Amino acid sequence: MKFSNGRWMLAEGTEIDYATEVIKLEKTDSSIRGLLATRHIRNRGDTLNSGTITLDIESRWSNIVKISATHWDGKLNHGPNFELFPDGEPDRRVVSVYSTDTVASLESEELRVDLRLKPNGFGLDFSGGGKPLTAMGFRSLCYIKKHPSSFPYLLTMLDLDVGETVYGLGERFGPFVKNGQEIEIWNRDGGTSSEQAYKNVSFYMTSNGYGVFVNTPEKIYFQVQNERVTRVQFSVPNEKVEWFLIYGPTPKEILQKYTVITGRPQIPPTWSFGLWLSTSFTTRYDETTVSEILSKMEDHNLPLHTFHFDCFWMKRYQWCDFQFDTDTFPDAAGQIARMKVRGLKICVWINSYIAQESEMFVQGRDKGYLLKRKNGDIWQCDLWQAGMGIVDFTNPEAIKWFLGKLEKLLDMGIDSFKTDFGERIPTEDVVWHDGSCPLKMHNYYSIIYNKFVFGLLQSRNPQACLFARSSAAGGQRFPVHWGGDCESTFVAMAETLRGGLSLGLSGFAFWSHDIGGFEGNPDPDVYKRWIAFGLLSSHSRLHGSDSFRVPWAFDEESVDVLRTFINLKCRLIPYILFAARQARVFGTPVIRAMLLEFPGDQTARYCDRQFMLGESLLIAPIFNSEGDVHYYVPEGKWIGLVDGKERIGPSWVQERHGTLSIPILLRPGHTLVLGKSESQVEYDYLDGFTIATNCISSNVTVEIPDSADPMKSLGSISFQRNNDKLYLASHGISSPWKMKLLETGLEIEIFGAKTVVALE
Repeated sequence: MKFSNGRWMLAEGTEIDYATEVIKLEKTDSSIRGLLATRHIRNRGDTLNSGTITLDIESRWSNIVKISATHWDGKLNHGPNFELFPDGEPDRRVVSVYSTDTVASLESEELRVDLRLKPNGFGLDFSGGGKPLTAMGFRSLCYIKKHPSSFPYLLTMLDLDVGETVYGLGERFGPFVKNGQEIEIWNRDGGTSSEQAYKNVSFYMTSNGYGVFVNTPEKIYFQVQNERVTRVQFSVPNEKVEWFLIYGPTPKEILQKYTVITGRPQIPPTWSFGLWLSTSFTTRYDETTVSEILSKMEDHNLPLHTFHFDCFWMKRYQWCDFQFDTDTFPDAAGQIARMKVRGLKICVWINSYIAQESEMFVQGRDKGYLLKRKNGDIWQCDLWQAGMGIVDFTNPEAIKWFLGKLEKLLDMGIDSFKTDFGERIPTEDVVWHDGSCPLKMHNYYSIIYNKFVFGLLQSRNPQACLFARSSAAGGQRFPVHWGGDCESTFVAMAETLRGGLSLGLSGFAFWSHDIGGFEGNPDPDVYKRWIAFGLLSSHSRLHGSDSFRVPWAFDEESVDVLRTFINLKCRLIPYILFAARQARVFGTPVIRAMLLEFPGDQTARYCDRQFMLGESLLIAPIFNSEGDVHYYVPEGKWIGLVDGKERIGPSWVQERHGTLSIPILLRPGHTLVLGKSESQVEYDYLDGFTIATNCISSNVTVEIPDSADPMKSLGSISFQRNNDKLYLASHGISSPWKMKLLETGLEIEIFGAKTVVALE
C-alpha cells in the first residue's frame, strides 16, 4: 500500500505522524527502549496534542535483534500469533548495551544497532561484522491514518544500498529478484500466473547479509524499491509492529537463524521422494481405470511409489464428507489393500471446506464446529462447493471431530493427505470460537489446518507426510508443499521454478509441482521437458486438471523420458536424503537458488532458470521444444554427471539436449554416492553403490544415509586424491570390504556387492 504522492506530498486521505526524535531512553542488559515524539519538542507546549511511538530493541540471541514499535498500547492481542522458537530458544549469547550523548547502542555478537539521539533526530543504524547493513533514517517510522479506511497503519522503512537485491516473501511466481515490486502478504487462490500467492511469508533476505522477519500473520504490504526507490518498506494495519533483523552474513546463515525463530521442517519419509501419480482432477476413474493405469506403468517398466486419489473419490457436491463414493468404489478398503500389495503408498485429497450436501455439514452446524457470522449464522458461500462452511480449527472439539473422520481413512490404509485450499478464509462479519482476530486468521488458518492434520499423521505413523498447498511463516515445519495451479506451458514451467526458488529462500525445504502443468493439456514437448525438472525436484508428482498425466497418453518417447529420469532419481536418493538432513539441521532447502551456494558471485544473484539440487549438483531445466539451454556455470571445472563432459566457469554455456538429457553438473571439489536401484527409493544404499567425484586435491568424506532414518548414517567413505590416484577409507561400515585396482578404476566390494570408482 502506498501512502505518498511522489517525494513531497501525501496520497489523498492520508495523515502521517513521523517518529522525529527520542525524548526518553531506558536500558537493560539486553534491551533499549526509546520514547519517540512525532514532532520536534522545543518547549513544554510541544508535548501536547500529539502522539508518541514507543520503540523497543532487544536481543537474547546471537546476531538477531527484535524491534517493536507501538503507538497505542491498549489494544488487546486477540491472536493468533506465530509460534516462535518451536524447537526452543538458543542459548543466550553475550549482549552489551551502552550509550553516549548522541547514540544508544546494542551489540549482539557481530550485529550492532545504534539508536540516534538528539541533536541528530530519530534513526537506527544496523551493522554486521563492522560493515553497514541497513538503516532507518529520515521519516522511516510513522503512524498513518488513511481515510476512509478504519485501520491505522504502522509503517517501517529500511534503506537499500546501491545494487542491493531482495529475495523471498514466500512462493512468488513473478520476478525472482523482488526489487521494484509491491507485494501483499495475503494468501489467495490465484494460480501461478498472477502476483498472488498460496504461500505468503513475511520474511525477506538481501544480498547485503541480513534478513527481516515481520512477526504477524496480518496482511502486510511490502514495497520493495517501489514507493521509495531507495528503501524496502512494510506497513501493518495495527497499533504495533514487531520484526526481527537477522545478520548472516551469508544467505545460508540467514536461513539457519530464521528457521531457528520459525522452526525447521521434519524430514519427509523416504518413500515420499519417489514418483507420485494422480488420478488428476476432473478425470473419470474407478478401480478398473486405476488398475489399468498401474498395470501399464508396470508393463512399461516405470517405477511408481505413491498413488493419489484426487477430489472425485468422494461424491460430487459432498466435499468433504471423507467417504469413498460407493457407486464408483464399492470396495474401497479392498482396493487400497490390493494397491498396497503392489508396493504403493496411497494419498487422498481433502480440504476443510464442508459442502452443504455433506452429512458433516449438519453435524458441524448443530455442534458449532463451523465458522459463524456475528449473528450466529453459519458462514456459507457457493464458491467451490455449494453452500459450503469452513471448519473452525480454533474450537478444540471441532479439531477432534475433523481429525476423527480422517482417522477412519488411516484405518483403511491411507498414508498421506493432500491438504488443498485453506486460502479463501473470510475476514468480514465472522467470529471465531476462541475470539481470534479475523484479519490474523486469514493467513494463519493454513498453519493450523496443516499442523493438526500433520500431527495426526505423525501420531499414527512417523513415516507419513502431507502434500499441502497453502502456508505462511513457520509452515515449513509441516512438509511437503506443492506449487499450486500452473498452466501447461514452458512459460508456466519457468514461473513455477521462480516460485520454488523464492519459497526456498523463505525457509521451506521440500517442494513439488505438477509435472506438465495443471491447467490444460500440455504439448508433448512441454511434458517431456517438465519431467526432467520434476524428477530433479525434491518431490515429484504427475498431476493435471482434466487428463491423466500418464506418458503413453503423449507419445512413446515420453515413456522413455519418464523411465530415464525416475531411474536417475532413484539412484540419487542417497544424495537427496543427505540434502534433506541438511534441511532439518540447518534449514537449507533441497532445491537451492544459486546465490545460496555462491553468495559472492554477482551473476549467481540473478539466476532464476537453474538451481542447485543440494550443495553439489547444478540443474538447468530446458524451457523450449528445441532443447536449447543457456545457463551459468560458476568458477571451476564442473563435470556432467551423465555425459562426463567438462564445463569451465565462470561462464555462460549454450547447449542443445535431446529429451533424454539435461545439464546435471557435479560441482568442483564435491563427491556423491549414487545408489544401485533404478526402481526403488527405499533400499540398501551400500549394495552396489557408485561414487561420482569431482575432487582434485582436497580430502572429501561422503556419508551414506539410512533409508529408514536419514538422520542416521550407514557409514561414510573418505577420499583423497594425490598424484592422480584416489585413496579410500571407510568409517562406520561394519561389513568387511575389499578394494582392488582395475584398468577401469578402483573396485570396491561391500556386503559381497561390487562397485567401480573411476580414477579419472
